[in-house]
Amino acid sequence: MLDKLVSIEEKYHELTGQLSDPQIIADPPLFQKLAKASAAISELVDTYQQYKRVCEDLATAAEMMKEETGAAADLLFSEMKQLETEKEQLTEKIKILLLPKDPHDDKNVIVEIRAGTGGEEAALFAGDLFRMYTRYGETKGWHIEILSMSEAERGGFKEIIFTVEGNRVYSRMKYESGVHRVQRVPETEANGRIHTSAATVAVLIQAEEVDVNINPNDLRVDVYRASGHGGQCVNTTDSAVRITHLPTGVVVTCQDEKSQLKNKEKAMKVLRARLLEKFSSEQHEEIAQARRDMVGSGDRSERIRTYNFPQNRLTDHRINLTLYHLDSNINGNLDEVIEPLITAAQAERLQHVDQ
Repeated sequence: MLDKLVSIEEKYHELTGQLSDPQIIADPPLFQKLAKASAAISELVDTYQQYKRVCEDLATAAEMMKEETGAAADLLFSEMKQLETEKEQLTEKIKILLLPKDPHDDKNVIVEIRAGTGGEEAALFAGDLFRMYTRYGETKGWHIEILSMSEAERGGFKEIIFTVEGNRVYSRMKYESGVHRVQRVPETEANGRIHTSAATVAVLIQAEEVDVNINPNDLRVDVYRASGHGGQCVNTTDSAVRITHLPTGVVVTCQDEKSQLKNKEKAMKVLRARLLEKFSSEQHEEIAQARRDMVGSGDRSERIRTYNFPQNRLTDHRINLTLYHLDSNINGNLDEVIEPLITAAQAERLQHVDQ
């Protein structure tokens, strides 16, 4: 491990030198590439340098212990115990930082939320989840754009699909896929009984054209008149688009824009994401199984979280996490939910490495 750390530190210093080279500064694409490579290992290098300083301090204290007695020796012994603890903590952190990164962590995502069991209450809950992710995205400086939505009569959504773009979006949002269950008293419940409803969340990697090769001959594109809510032109022209990927049978529709071209662009964005998800799951089943072992599969048939409003309680069933400030979580405070999931995944991966 130490040999690898020395090599990474040397690479970091090399990158730092290159980033101050005027010729590289004058080449924005190259500069950006090198800056990204430097940033990717900067935390690891900083941690390794802390580790080396602690080791040096330990060696110095051990030498001094040979000459000290009494109170001075006791003080040195206490200091060495503290340094040993710090060394162990830094060692664990280095192991985590050395773990292979998920190559998709820097990707943007497409999120699909659908009302499940529970009728109108499920649709309202789907709306709550959308607002929760929107507010969480605001705290992260992410940009959210709705691609498609089907509103329910009494509020909320039967289905809503949206993009989330920003810094390392997938690294945090990937833990949200699955069935989200809500327990609360609906506004329409006269007797005050608690109802249980559910909504499904699917988090798909936002694929670029280079990620998924789609043959135009494999697509059937149908246009038709949009239905439901809409203003002038939306419901009076053939602006809605349905795209079918014939080899897989994947179907995507979009009718929110009054422009047929814009609807087609949005539909293609969702189609690429769904095909990437399908191809990736087929080609990397072993990786998917490892992830299921860590924090659950994220499969939409698996209940991952319960939101209990009467008890102000949120429970993530994958890691037995229970929090008692649901009002804060549902308003976008999701880091205290996602961070333990990340830690659990890292711990599981470390366990496999140690074995």
